[in-house]
Amino acid sequence: MGMTMTQKILAAAAGLPEVKAGQLIEANLDLVLGNDITAPVAIHEMDKFTADGVFHKDKIALVMDHFVPNKDIKSAQHCKCVREFACKHEISNFFDVGEMGIEHALLPEQGLTVAGDVIIGADSHTCTYGALGAFSTGVGSTDMAAGMATGKAWFKVPSAIKFNLTGKLPKWVSGKDVILHIIGMVGVDGALYKSMEFVGDGISSLSMDDRFTIANMAIEAGGKNGIFPVDEKAVAYMESHSKREFKVYEADADAEYEEEYTIDLSALKPTVAFPHLPENTKTIDEVGDIAIDQVVIGSCTNGRLDDLRVAAEVLKGKKVAKGVRCIIIPATQRVYLDAMEEGLLKAFIEAGAIVSTPTCGPCLGGYMGILAEGERCVSTTNRNFVGRMGHVESEIYLASPAVAAASAITGKISAPAEQEGNN
Repeated sequence: MGMTMTQKILAAAAGLPEVKAGQLIEANLDLVLGNDITAPVAIHEMDKFTADGVFHKDKIALVMDHFVPNKDIKSAQHCKCVREFACKHEISNFFDVGEMGIEHALLPEQGLTVAGDVIIGADSHTCTYGALGAFSTGVGSTDMAAGMATGKAWFKVPSAIKFNLTGKLPKWVSGKDVILHIIGMVGVDGALYKSMEFVGDGISSLSMDDRFTIANMAIEAGGKNGIFPVDEKAVAYMESHSKREFKVYEADADAEYEEEYTIDLSALKPTVAFPHLPENTKTIDEVGDIAIDQVVIGSCTNGRLDDLRVAAEVLKGKKVAKGVRCIIIPATQRVYLDAMEEGLLKAFIEAGAIVSTPTCGPCLGGYMGILAEGERCVSTTNRNFVGRMGHVESEIYLASPAVAAASAITGKISAPAEQEGNN
């Protein structure tokens, strides 16, 4: 039996001719990632090791993005810990205020992730880089510490689910709607410790930002990773962002998949995940009349330039509804600058929204948009668990930038004008 795309990457990283689902392997790592929440724990664990230093100063990335600029003394102490570690070990890819962005948007933009890589990160949404044909997955801080010290990690080779994407997305439907549809279909544990492998002619119509969004939320279906084939768009992205060589792996024709699904992209509608799980999805015509208090457009899921362009297209010339707070967070400094040069920030501010420096802030209930008791938020983030964004009796509705922006205007969960007939 042949190997899937993920299995081929892992076999190469382990120095083996082949691997099978369930097999335990030790693989060489191309990148180890940590942020201002998870890296301090890993650093303290490294203090217990006998290792003198890190395995490679150029293959570790430390991104200060969750509570930066620091919101309180504790977050300042965490960042100080990471700054001192980065300085001590001469870490090349240390991103602090002025250079940082939301990690999973920043690393591809900086050319640190390419096809064929094996990447671990002490953040569950590290699976984002599968959009470029890499194997990337989230780990705990202890595994991050071991990875920084040795450049290796243990994995159980995952089995796979194939998602065959056909057709082309309609206007106002995006990668966020695709992955919410999939999670609603398979459930939050439907791909538990499995590789979600996306194939089909429909992939060519998806932008790289769509693919990053879909891979980013593989973990919300329980996936070990999500991965896309390396086509012309992926190659063009890597060549324009990275100087690193990449290696393309393709699944064997006789690769084994536990399940297969076919999804017609042209049939999808704007989709919203209701509280309190990403699997609790409804299409926009099933939503009903739900008033909201806040909108957040940003995060590692939907804070890229395409996302902001869509939001600006919806908001331009309109006004945020009275009583609604609309917070927009470009994912990186580059995205912020490009959005400014394109006039997107002007459209946001004139509409009555605010624009923040890059930060994960509200996504994890950190800062820049905490919800009070009974408040509802439409958010382009990736999780809507109880208390995720603030009070345990607040509610989060996950949606695309188009739906989030339209909802900010109407003050209730809505689709953009062209879809209103279905709402």
